Amino acid sequence: MNLDLTGKTALVCGSTQGIGLAAAVEIALLGANVTLVARNEEKLREAVEDLDTSLGQLHRYVVADFADHEAVKSAIENYLRLCPEVHILVNNTGGPSGGPIIEAEPEQFLKTFQMHLINNQFLAQAVVPSMKKEGFGRIINIISTSVKQPIIGLGVSNTIRGAVASWAKTLSLELGQYGITVNNVLPGYTETARLDAVLEMRSKNQGKTKEQVAEELKAGIPIRRFSEAKEVAAAVAFLASQAAGSISGVSLAVDGGRTESL
Repeated sequence: MNLDLTGKTALVCGSTQGIGLAAAVEIALLGANVTLVARNEEKLREAVEDLDTSLGQLHRYVVADFADHEAVKSAIENYLRLCPEVHILVNNTGGPSGGPIIEAEPEQFLKTFQMHLINNQFLAQAVVPSMKKEGFGRIINIISTSVKQPIIGLGVSNTIRGAVASWAKTLSLELGQYGITVNNVLPGYTETARLDAVLEMRSKNQGKTKEQVAEELKAGIPIRRFSEAKEVAAAVAFLASQAAGSISGVSLAVDGGRTESL
């Protein structure tokens, strides 16, 4: 199986913690040069130090806050002037706060749509030309199992994640002829800061301890535990590889079997 990414360059968003950082680590281990994108420069510096360089990889970072579309656009445009070749794009952005969808303000939908779909669209437009030139491209979106099975209490997130999945499927139909694949990885309950926030919210709403909420959630997962960030990252790294060249337009759940839909 050809998993070698030596000589390839990956742009990994939201990559100072959690699944984003784990994905960057795995992709670097396959030999790729990795550019991290996030808003906290201090954490970016630290994260770059965690990436493997045993194969001569050169890693960089870009400071950009995904809540500010114009800032993201400017930062990426400046980066691409210096490093125009990008072979792998990993779109990953933190989700919005939870709550019943009926209580969500229109502004919450607009802000989340901007952070996720609009930023994804710009990033894809920015890197696809170099992917076409190389005849190789991987666009991988880290979304959520909510695109297959909506999660109660995450109404805004469910809505926008579904839109991103539809966008990605459409993009895969357009770009496949150029050697570019587009796929989604759908994490289930994963040991991250995001999950901790969800447990905290449910704990308050249900009048239970976080530990009780966690055990109840695990009981609904066939493997009876939460996934680890590195397990989700392994799926991302595989989809970025040469071996996954004919896999495109799919939404791959990495959730311990929790999602009940086919």
